[in-house]
Amino acid sequence: MTRIAFIGGGNMARSLIGGLLKTGIPASSISVAEPRAEARQELGRDFGVACYGENRLAAAEANVLILAVKPQIMPAVHAELLDTLHRQRPLLISIAAGVRIDQLERWFGHTLPIVRCMPNTPALIGAGATGLCANRRVSPEQRAQAQHIMDAVGLTRWLDDEAQMDTVTAIAGSSPAYFFALVEALEDAAFAQGMSRDVARDLAAQACLGAGRMLTESGEDPGVLRQRVTSPRGTTQAALESFAADHFHAIVARAVAAATRRGGELAAALDDTP
Repeated sequence: MTRIAFIGGGNMARSLIGGLLKTGIPASSISVAEPRAEARQELGRDFGVACYGENRLAAAEANVLILAVKPQIMPAVHAELLDTLHRQRPLLISIAAGVRIDQLERWFGHTLPIVRCMPNTPALIGAGATGLCANRRVSPEQRAQAQHIMDAVGLTRWLDDEAQMDTVTAIAGSSPAYFFALVEALEDAAFAQGMSRDVARDLAAQACLGAGRMLTESGEDPGVLRQRVTSPRGTTQAALESFAADHFHAIVARAVAAATRRGGELAAALDDTP
């Protein structure tokens, strides 16, 4: 039986644990290492999983180890798990933003199978979008294991080129904030037109949800869906022409490029971490 250990019990770990339990994985096969006593109590109470204050105790029998900690903590985690890693040789799954596979190999060992994932915060409600890539030591069975785990909280897509992971961060990991910012802007614009903020926010948020569902459930090209909403010389066309006049596509391209570039910078800063 697959035994999964989470190193770190924060929000993303909680979402994955909840998702895995819904797929039928028993709580008895999951353990969590979490330094905060209050968080351990909550995890045990909410999910019925075994919780430990020490990483090595949580990982003792695991054949899948999910690293759900901040990047700067990774070297210390390795030091605590050195004996366990050599003995168990688990599949390592990292959900730490910006940490490259070669950095994980340097810290945890070049002979271990490693999958790097970039989930986003909608995973907390089972609507996540996750990019994955793997090193050459990951077997087909282990790829399936990693995908099953991440599928529990939303959509998953594999990448052949790890260099694209910074772009995944820009268009999926960071992008929920872009949509939140759009709803904020729509709310402000409606308020300026005399509408109450509560009504404006509810309408804009629901429109965002509805558009997302139409896009994912219809399978249609976004351009086709846009055209269907846009009547000639109508209100939508007027708004889209205003966007175009302000170079909307260029604004988005620059934002994605900035986020992608920053992802690379954050990863490079870890190169000097022993």
